[in-house]
Amino acid sequence: MNGPPLARTRRSWFPCPASLCFLADTKLLEKSSLLVHFTEKLQAESFDLQAPRSGRETNGSTLEPGLGSPEALQTLKIKYQGQIAEMKGVSGELAYRIIELSKLLKAKECKLQEQKTRLASLSGRISELEAEHQQLKGRAEDLGNGNCARKAEYDVLHERYRLREGELRRAAEKEQELIESLVRKKVEAAEHQNKKNERVKQARLSRELKKATKRTVSIDVESDELKLAEVKVPVRELVELEGCEKLWKRPFRSASATSMTLARCVDVFKGLLDFRLKRGNSITSGSEVRYRSMPICLVTCLPSRVSDVQEAHFSEVNAVKFSPSSGVLATGGADSLIRLWNVAGGRLESLQTLEGANGSITSIEFDPSGCQILAAAYNNAAQLWHIGDYKSKETLTGHADKVTAAKFRSTRLQAVTGSRDRTVKEWDLCKGACCRTINVFSYCNDVVCCDNVIVSGHHDKKIRFWDSRGPRCTEVIPVEGKVTSLHISQDQMHLLSCSRDNTLKVIDLKMNNVRQVFRADGFRCGSDWTKAIFSPDKSYVLVGSSDGSLYLWNMESGKLETILSGEHR
Repeated sequence: MNGPPLARTRRSWFPCPASLCFLADTKLLEKSSLLVHFTEKLQAESFDLQAPRSGRETNGSTLEPGLGSPEALQTLKIKYQGQIAEMKGVSGELAYRIIELSKLLKAKECKLQEQKTRLASLSGRISELEAEHQQLKGRAEDLGNGNCARKAEYDVLHERYRLREGELRRAAEKEQELIESLVRKKVEAAEHQNKKNERVKQARLSRELKKATKRTVSIDVESDELKLAEVKVPVRELVELEGCEKLWKRPFRSASATSMTLARCVDVFKGLLDFRLKRGNSITSGSEVRYRSMPICLVTCLPSRVSDVQEAHFSEVNAVKFSPSSGVLATGGADSLIRLWNVAGGRLESLQTLEGANGSITSIEFDPSGCQILAAAYNNAAQLWHIGDYKSKETLTGHADKVTAAKFRSTRLQAVTGSRDRTVKEWDLCKGACCRTINVFSYCNDVVCCDNVIVSGHHDKKIRFWDSRGPRCTEVIPVEGKVTSLHISQDQMHLLSCSRDNTLKVIDLKMNNVRQVFRADGFRCGSDWTKAIFSPDKSYVLVGSSDGSLYLWNMESGKLETILSGEHR
């Protein structure tokens, strides 16, 4: 073949299987052409050799052995036949290799097609990812711009917050200064009023003394009958003198006089009263007006039905309390009102509404005489009313959070309050000022007082005892739940506590340990202001459950006596 081989035109360092197959085919064709060429040449030589031989035979001459002899032709024929057989073997081998290489070429073409298809899919995926990358990049830029804007707004708000915080701090300092100023002014006003009242009382006493100097008193101590007809000292004046806490406690002495001052008359009258009381005689005096007889309950009857229902307040009723004589009921609600009800024949008659509290009422307490009401409210203060006055007489301010309990001490001139600001405060009601602050680790839910001891129940599941004569806590009794209420029996021997672990505990105040635990299926202490109380004779304990039912236990047996349900919603 005259053309150059195809393999020489490829510029690749490593020829592919297809090119190798093509080169093999080309060589095979070249050898086939060469074989055909040799065959034709052999036939031509054979013809040339036969022609002279036949001519010489014709002429009758004999050929000499040489190059054109039959033996040489036969040898050449055998040689060429061997080459032809060899060429045929090589051609078959090459044909087999051509088939194998054709199969390999098809496989490579299929694989190449797969790679091309995969390459196309990957190229499409790359395009999609690039588009998504561009989209995410745009979103990131938008978010970065938005974050910059938010950062600028945050900086502005932070600056405003800092300014407002400074203003709030200054306002709090100013508020504290105003409160201190208000307390000082109230103390000054109270002292001024006390001085004014003292002057008025002194003037009244001076007038009475002048009148008394003109009267005579005749006393015969050996007679069993006391004759004070000529000494007409009004009971009201004795009450006023006792209100000033100027009670003369001189023992009775025998005396006779023709002219005495009013103070001397009161002294002698008091001595006679003490003497007559010691002898067992019945004598009435002004002290009975101030200290009313306290009712004593001998037997408690269990309630079985509702005797009266009244819409007492515009919102929730948070506190109820009977007066010491049980003739008046006080209710306090979330509408910042205290309503007094007259209890007559098992029914409630509206008696009076006390206004002036600026927050929800959380606790109500009567003083021992039943003439004053002390209430705690959510306006961080406790307020004092005189029954009969429609406006608050005194406001006890100083707590920094909601006042949850307010109770009188053994006298009506002292009070104790507990608050969520983690303090318990003692108050002098004459001055309207705090005389002691007790700091506690947990906020107070309720307080009670007995003699010189203050008992407080707290959110940290502990009941603490404080001696009013000392600065520290004298006893701590842990319970298993947040304390919601405390109630002390009339004999001041036992303390009843209610806690959020749905139990009531009776504490022996002599031993300062838990004596009884009351619990029942269905009873749930549903709030931090759930109250539990003793019955007047300490035979039963009563508490309200979150489902509106009242649970009543027997103190002696420790068993659930009854459940009053269906009345409260």
